[in-house]
Amino acid sequence: MSATAVSFSGVEKTYRRPGFLGARYTTAVKDLSFDIPAGEVTGLLGLNGAGKTTIMKLLTGLLFPTAGRVKVFGHAPSEGAAKGKVGFLPELPYFSPQVRPGEALAYYGRLSGLSGAALALGVGEALERTGLEPHAGKRVSEFSKGMLQRLGLAQALLHKPELLVLDEPVSGLDPLAIHDIRGLLAGLNAEGRTIFLSSHSISEVEKLAGRVLIMVKGRLAATVSRAQWEAAPGGLEAIFVEAVK
Repeated sequence: MSATAVSFSGVEKTYRRPGFLGARYTTAVKDLSFDIPAGEVTGLLGLNGAGKTTIMKLLTGLLFPTAGRVKVFGHAPSEGAAKGKVGFLPELPYFSPQVRPGEALAYYGRLSGLSGAALALGVGEALERTGLEPHAGKRVSEFSKGMLQRLGLAQALLHKPELLVLDEPVSGLDPLAIHDIRGLLAGLNAEGRTIFLSSHSISEVEKLAGRVLIMVKGRLAATVSRAQWEAAPGGLEAIFVEAVK
């Protein structure tokens, strides 16, 4: 496995929006460079509109940079060699309301190249690890927001990726579920998985991450290590507030 899981080099993403009086251009991220070492938990913080979701989509190949280069384990995110190593939880995961969780996971598992016994085993393990096994007989339409979030995480874990990209992984979860998911992510990291997570909850990022990237208006404003925020008065929250002022 490459020593660098993710590399952004001089990345810019500009959106073009057609309008009656001509196109409008909005730059979501600009001159963005950072690396994520394999095996690290890295957090991504920023106010709304700071570019966090754009970064996640660039990393997973859902968007292409206007300038610069993105690499995942040495490959472009759109290449099969990168896609097979990445599990992605979007901020608002969607599943057909009429299916059961195992059926939804089997569909995504087949898209990831799983079949037969490997698919059945992967679905069972993903349901168990995310606490959805007792709800396997329900339809997705019966799921709460928190249960949908668990199913989204199960989908991301299904093919045992080396890198997990998680956009607001504890969104909509109650305190007990947050505790469970935190433990699950810590366990996955202990197994060697690289985790890149975005969250509005500074306290959750503080508990999980070893390093945090702080985005301000599309630019990387600060990179903060755990040692730095543990030594700072007010911790990571104080550093974040100062960075985004």
